[in-house]
Amino acid sequence: MKTWMIYFTAGTAAEAGKIGRALVRDRLAACVNILGRIRSIYRWKGRVEDGREVAALAKTSEPRLPAAIAAIRKRHSYEVPCIVAWPLERGHAPFMKWIADETAVRTDSR
Repeated sequence: MKTWMIYFTAGTAAEAGKIGRALVRDRLAACVNILGRIRSIYRWKGRVEDGREVAALAKTSEPRLPAAIAAIRKRHSYEVPCIVAWPLERGHAPFMKWIADETAVRTDSR
């Protein structure tokens, strides 16, 4: 099973934490790292903006990727949030297995 990394930004650490907790709680991600404040320079609605955001990384499995992206979008305050993903081609095998196990669809109450 392919493993994916999702990068997203949020306006505040609280927002990133809310999104991250929901992803892990709902088994849409095995882990979310909230990297802290970043400076973002971007063009928005014809103006160059220079602001502060919080960056986060979520690790998930391929079957969970669409639902994870949808969950981030649903909880996000931005009109057009940065949500991008890329496949992880290699990694520490036990860690990659852990991600697959934690994001597996379960029929029990674990």
